[in-house]
Amino acid sequence: MNGSAALSTPMTDPFGRTISYLRVSVTDRCDLRCFYCMSEDMTFLPKANLLTLEELDRLCSAFIAKGVKKLRLTGGEPLVRRNVMTLVRSLSRHLSSGALNELTLTTNGTQLAKHASELADCGVRRINVSLDTLDPKKFREITRWGEIDKVLEGIEAARAAGLAVKINAVALKNLNEDELPDLMRWAHGKGMGLTLIEVMPMGEIGSGRIDQYLPLSLVRARLAQQFTLTDLAESTGGPARYVSVTETGGKLGFITPMTHNFCESCNRVRITCTGTLHTCLGHEDASDLRKPLRASDDDMLLADAIDRAIGLKPKGHDFIIDRRHDRPSVSRHMSVTGG
Repeated sequence: MNGSAALSTPMTDPFGRTISYLRVSVTDRCDLRCFYCMSEDMTFLPKANLLTLEELDRLCSAFIAKGVKKLRLTGGEPLVRRNVMTLVRSLSRHLSSGALNELTLTTNGTQLAKHASELADCGVRRINVSLDTLDPKKFREITRWGEIDKVLEGIEAARAAGLAVKINAVALKNLNEDELPDLMRWAHGKGMGLTLIEVMPMGEIGSGRIDQYLPLSLVRARLAQQFTLTDLAESTGGPARYVSVTETGGKLGFITPMTHNFCESCNRVRITCTGTLHTCLGHEDASDLRKPLRASDDDMLLADAIDRAIGLKPKGHDFIIDRRHDRPSVSRHMSVTGG
């Protein structure tokens, strides 16, 4: 296929799955150090290695031309990237044209108070906020130095701006597992969804990290003793499976890469802030898109590189909890891959 044809060719992987959802990390940096995502003394990439905001715009636009309908900006923490709102505003043109159905982001919430209003003005309609606990002491323990009040202030600013907020919480054995019912009641009481996520074996892990793995099958069974959970057929395009909770009137999601993978319907790929494409979160696969991006002023080489990468997308991930060797299934940190 020549480059001009590849520019608008829809992306279908070897297993017939159409790729319509792109997650893009705009930075590997973060103002928190959640232990399941980063090491405490992270060595961040030299800023010169990162794609410029203009390059990120061009890369995202190439994927949109090839059929991506949902675009999520991630990090690290996306809102700590300098001038990131210029990227959001520029990408919003694809919402106006109808080429893109949704532009959204995942954030830790610390910078939301500053940016929520502008995000809404750019056409962002909903966001995910990562929050594992409402206990200030536990929050500091999980994030290593975070202040929960900043996050709560950011959430309220987002709600005031008209953004729909969904809370993402990693379920952690012996840390927040007893708090999950209250976290759900709090979120649902404010009209926010809650999605629970299993710890994933990525980056530096040790016996402590492995011991904090909590299967969501167990969490669901415990919740079902207190609440009426009804399976929902709906999907937001991501990996979560949802239930409605009769007692709270809210929606609860489960992301279960360990106990029940979600590979059969995977429509997602991820791009790092250096222009590396990962077609699977749970594989060490990597395709360099920065080189073709910078090699030409048009997108023909880039489109060909994208097609080659999608053609290698694996059927499913290889996540396992390796208790014998304390080894991660994937060596790169979640913050580098893009949350």
